[in-house]
Amino acid sequence: MAKKIGILTSGGDCPGLNAAIRGVAKTAMIEYGMEVYGFSSGFKGLIDNDYTQLTDQSVSGILTLGGTILGTSREKPFQKGDESHDKPDDIIKTYKDLGLDCLVCLGGNGTIKTAAKLSEIGLNIIGLPKTIDNDVWGTDETFGFDSAVSICTDAIDRLHTTGNSHKRIMVIEVMGHAAGWIALHAGIAGGGDVILVPEIEYDINVVTQNLKERHDKGKPYSIVVVAEGIFKGEKKSAAGYITKKILKMTGLETRETVLGYIQRGGTPTAKDRILATEYGAFAAELIHKGIYNQMVAIKNNDVIAIPLKESAGKTKLVSADTNLVRTAKKLGVCFGTPDFYKK
Repeated sequence: MAKKIGILTSGGDCPGLNAAIRGVAKTAMIEYGMEVYGFSSGFKGLIDNDYTQLTDQSVSGILTLGGTILGTSREKPFQKGDESHDKPDDIIKTYKDLGLDCLVCLGGNGTIKTAAKLSEIGLNIIGLPKTIDNDVWGTDETFGFDSAVSICTDAIDRLHTTGNSHKRIMVIEVMGHAAGWIALHAGIAGGGDVILVPEIEYDINVVTQNLKERHDKGKPYSIVVVAEGIFKGEKKSAAGYITKKILKMTGLETRETVLGYIQRGGTPTAKDRILATEYGAFAAELIHKGIYNQMVAIKNNDVIAIPLKESAGKTKLVSADTNLVRTAKKLGVCFGTPDFYKK
């Protein structure tokens, strides 16, 4: 009997989801002769029994497409609040009625956590880590991250010309509530002068002193890259908060830019297409071998599997001691830390 598998995409959209769907489905169908079903709108499709059978034709031509052909949602079936029906029971019924051998869940931290809970109640699950934030624990990289960094870097490149022309400080806000991977990578790739991430505590006085010194040394403009999660006060953007502080404390003309959802959209980079395809193909291989309740990951350029429960509930954060931070500091990049002037 050919195995039957389901695929869903959950959480925020990101480049590479369709490449991963294609990687799973084509490998499962062509290499292993499996039947593949796609659920609509994440876990909501499982709850509502909303699915369609995928074919070789239906997943052809989607490699380069952004978003997800299956749709997504932030449905959390184990979250309390809706007592009208038991969502996990609905999921189990859909899974069993369709006769699935495994469910492949594409998503970030929340999705992996839900996937681990589904495995605990008896379903066979494989998780694929996707998120532009790159904060899923247990993998060196998530697909979607490289595309987001490329988009942010392009934006920073463009702000260099405006900043230089008008002799301004340009503050750009990128995504990252708890983890500052996008800000760190895009900030370095885009030549940011100041990079602020949630994991590294900063002193605004150090930031403004650095910017004033750059101005006094004849450097006509500066680029400040901030992760959205650095400011947890009133409901205002991190970029707006930092911009007002800089303007008030230095008197230098300062402007803010918030990239927002632009970072999630568009076609995936070549790197993300390859990574998502590798993840998808490896997921199908695991299912063929009967290896379940794993998350596909990449470690030191090798695609591997780790138990879902090892990743669930954990977040991969930027360390102040990571090589990339140390490298940036050697180049004179300011992270707003008090030791910036202790050289």
